[in-house]
Amino acid sequence: MAFKVTGVEQGEWAVLRVSGELDLMTSPVLRQRVHDVVAEGHHSLILDLSEVFFCDSSGVGVLIAARRLIRSCQGRLRLILPDRGADEGSHVNRVLGALGVRRLFDVRPDVVSAVTDEAGPLSA
Repeated sequence: MAFKVTGVEQGEWAVLRVSGELDLMTSPVLRQRVHDVVAEGHHSLILDLSEVFFCDSSGVGVLIAARRLIRSCQGRLRLILPDRGADEGSHVNRVLGALGVRRLFDVRPDVVSAVTDEAGPLSA
């Protein structure tokens, strides 16, 4: 599967759907797309990672950088990481948990719950 990032708008939210491997070679593409979305004035961003089947430390770095950028705009960032069960859960979810950074993110199971559920801007 090739790496792909597609964007749509859902109400006030910009949604970037990511698929493939998020690694050293592909993470700059996602980083640029996040910067482009913010430069366009979107400060409510959803990163749909449900189709990402591999994520390395550079991918995690992009997610943390996206969080930092959105926080600097007093915006909101949500990650879509579906829970497919203990054995088949999201690879990204497991990586973020193993590194102890999952708690930094507002994680939702799907886009519908991400755009309808309210929470405040990212804090500390």
